[in-house]
Amino acid sequence: MSRMSDSAYRVETTARLAQWRIDNLASCTYRKSDPFKIGKWNWHLSVEKNRVLSVKLYPEISRENPPIASFIIRVVSSVGDRKALTHPEIIDKQLKNNDDFVWPIEVPLTGKFIIDVEFLDLKTASPNGGEPSSIWAEGFTTKQSNETALACLGRMLTEEINTDIIINVSDGSIGAHRAVLASRSPVFHSMFSHNLQEKELSTINISDMSIEVCQAFLRYIYGNIKHEEFLTHRLALLRAADKYDILDLKEACHESLTEDIDAKNVLERLQNAYLYQLQKLKMNCMRYLVKFGKIYDIRDDFHAFLQCADRELIADIFHEVLNTWKGF
Repeated sequence: MSRMSDSAYRVETTARLAQWRIDNLASCTYRKSDPFKIGKWNWHLSVEKNRVLSVKLYPEISRENPPIASFIIRVVSSVGDRKALTHPEIIDKQLKNNDDFVWPIEVPLTGKFIIDVEFLDLKTASPNGGEPSSIWAEGFTTKQSNETALACLGRMLTEEINTDIIINVSDGSIGAHRAVLASRSPVFHSMFSHNLQEKELSTINISDMSIEVCQAFLRYIYGNIKHEEFLTHRLALLRAADKYDILDLKEACHESLTEDIDAKNVLERLQNAYLYQLQKLKMNCMRYLVKFGKIYDIRDDFHAFLQCADRELIADIFHEVLNTWKGF
């Protein structure tokens, strides 16, 4: 039996979002998607039409721990007013096989529609019986080349051991070390190398930063920031990284902001991507809005965004719209 066009089985993905476009189910009673990768796993979607339409989401079986998934799944009409059916949010459900998540849809579906899956989190069980850990929290907090050295650096900051510079921010002050700051930032290095006020008075004034953000900023520089603290202050850390030319922090913020784009934050992230020239984040935000159709879900916010956005950014968005239309 001949296989339908490959596009009928392909699932498009970006960041934590997957979409499968179904153009016609009338010709068959069962269809399974090609594999698509989210996190560590290859996934499949399938639809089966009997008395009702059943939608399944499941990972390919592997030797790794099965994922513990949190996600939102919807079926959206891809024509007209884009009516949507949304399954109640799934939180921390372990998926081992293709029967662990089945969504029977009683409402008859006709015409073209999209199965839309937004992964909120993916966790793996701890091998020693502890709490499951998110795969998206890995990497940033665990890649420490020398834990002992970083711990000592952290103590230098938290216990203010032999600090020789005071940073005054909008709502407080904190002690730090010139050598550490200068080694991590060419801007700080220049401050301390030339006959500037910071060199003479042993103070730095940063009026556009709060004490919480400054503490997170310094903890990153000293190598002992916690992942939750990093997530909370990503945008402020991005601004600080750009201002003080700390490229690895800027890239860490860039990658992290790209991972969890959603309808609530996409416009703010698009604006910051344009402001700080973060091309990957910018393209992912525009794909999320245009190619994946999320622009329809935030019409009012998007119209307000267009009133104040830079003209060059608006032109880029409409260029993406035109390119997407050409593909249909």
